[in-house]
Amino acid sequence: MSSKESCRTELRTAIRQLSDRCLYSASKWAAEQLIGIEQDQAKFTPSNTRFQRGSSSIRRRFCTNEITSTPPTDVAYVSTPVMEEDDAIHGDFYLLAKSYFDCREYRRAAHVLRNQTGKKSVFLRCYALYLAGEKRKEEEMIELDGPLGKSDAINRELVSLERELSTLCKNNMIDPFGLYLYGLVLKEKGNENLACKILVESVNSYPWNWSAWSELQSLCTTLDILNGLNLSNHWMKEFFLASVYQELRMHNESLSKYENLQGTFTFSNYIQAQIAKAQYSIREFDQVEVIFEDLLRNDPYRVEDMDTYSNVLYTKEYFSALSYLAHRVIMTDKYRPESCCIIGNYYSLKGQHEKSVMYFRRALKLNKKYLSAWTLMGHEYVEMKNTPAAVDAYRRAVDINPRDYRAWYGLGQAYEMMGMPHYALHYFQKSVFFQPIDSRLWIAMAQCYESEQLHMLEEAIKCYKRAANCNDTEAIALHRLAELHRKLGHPEEAAFYYKKDLERMEAEEREGPNTVEALTFLATHYKTQKRFEEAEVYCTRLLDYTGPERETAKSLLRGMRIAQSGFPSMDVEHFHP
Repeated sequence: MSSKESCRTELRTAIRQLSDRCLYSASKWAAEQLIGIEQDQAKFTPSNTRFQRGSSSIRRRFCTNEITSTPPTDVAYVSTPVMEEDDAIHGDFYLLAKSYFDCREYRRAAHVLRNQTGKKSVFLRCYALYLAGEKRKEEEMIELDGPLGKSDAINRELVSLERELSTLCKNNMIDPFGLYLYGLVLKEKGNENLACKILVESVNSYPWNWSAWSELQSLCTTLDILNGLNLSNHWMKEFFLASVYQELRMHNESLSKYENLQGTFTFSNYIQAQIAKAQYSIREFDQVEVIFEDLLRNDPYRVEDMDTYSNVLYTKEYFSALSYLAHRVIMTDKYRPESCCIIGNYYSLKGQHEKSVMYFRRALKLNKKYLSAWTLMGHEYVEMKNTPAAVDAYRRAVDINPRDYRAWYGLGQAYEMMGMPHYALHYFQKSVFFQPIDSRLWIAMAQCYESEQLHMLEEAIKCYKRAANCNDTEAIALHRLAELHRKLGHPEEAAFYYKKDLERMEAEEREGPNTVEALTFLATHYKTQKRFEEAEVYCTRLLDYTGPERETAKSLLRGMRIAQSGFPSMDVEHFHP
């Protein structure tokens, strides 16, 4: 059986098993990957070729080598046995419990299965109790502290669930789904090491449960933890590693994994979206825009990941495109956290910050752990000069994900606004640790070092150098390096950076005060160095301007003529007709 056909068979079985256990998110993920597998040419019919459209262009864009199968040939993948179902043990009680579960009547579902001992029934009963506890926890949070307040509310089912699942695990009376739930409970209780071990056991036994992989990913906060996992070789592991690498900011490694996976899952919208998010992280906005446009053509009612697309449109200030996207998600699903975030970005770009905050708050009412909304709301509070509220929003973001560089950067900005550069510097350092390729973060840290309280200009220079090497699109670093070296009495270094800045401005065909400053310094510097020919080139360019710099250039040219000839000055107008 071919690799693609094997993946297809495994996924079809997994979708049924996951749905039967009410793990609908994992089932949906598996179904999307199933549809993403490229069909055999011999089997193409009008009904099964709808994924042959524009997606292929995305694959060509990112796959430099044609890959005909997944897994890669250098890894020995072992086929995982399909689980044996014990439907005969469950029967009608399970069907009733599942119906209650689907209607969100979790305690009724658990009650129906109270006397059932089959692994499938035990899992659904425990899972129903877990979700009942989560539902009650959310209700208590709203009752006690409001929808966005901090709360000590807990899931009161965790203790009893941990006790029962632990006993089942010790007695080897638990299936991979029960292990997934046990790992989830342990993680919620803060026992992360044991949770990691249990989740690894779950995915090794049943690798098609993406929900288990996702929980395991959230525990892989460092590369050392990831490398310490004893994972079996299976093509699902490649999806997991690609996702973890992205979370650990290993973007090239992540992109490489996804590009390899596209060999089999050629038309997977999930993979395309993940590639777009990785490209977004390295600020390749043009490519991100193309991918999301293609995704929306293929899946016009998609809301998932569209908040990232809205961030790109916001950054590029594409007002009409962002307006269209906001209208589109409102028509599709107005009360999704992603939809609220997109609308928030739309109002932020219009400069209506209060309205923007309202939508970010709405997103957080729908999902209190929605990271982007906390961070973006913090940005809006900074714009509104409400620094205490901004600090609170950013802190809530780093509580959810301590690796979110945007929140650390926001905290640095907020404390800088409050005139507390030492605190600001600490947060900027955290942000560049998690995102060292973003020039804006290095520039912010450099400006912090330049502040009156710190005045650590040598450290500022180091930061500006890092920014200049990180594709400083805002063209700040080179100019500041030139100015700082000039202030510190390093004329050769200053000339080097003024020259580089001038070359960049010429390449981008832009002029301004920085151009005049660079030309003036270089003309004066080379005159002082008695490199008159080079000085004359910059003076001649200054004569094109009409301000005081023109008189400065004339004066420099007269001085050079005197120095060269030893005679009184002559009119320099002939140098510039």
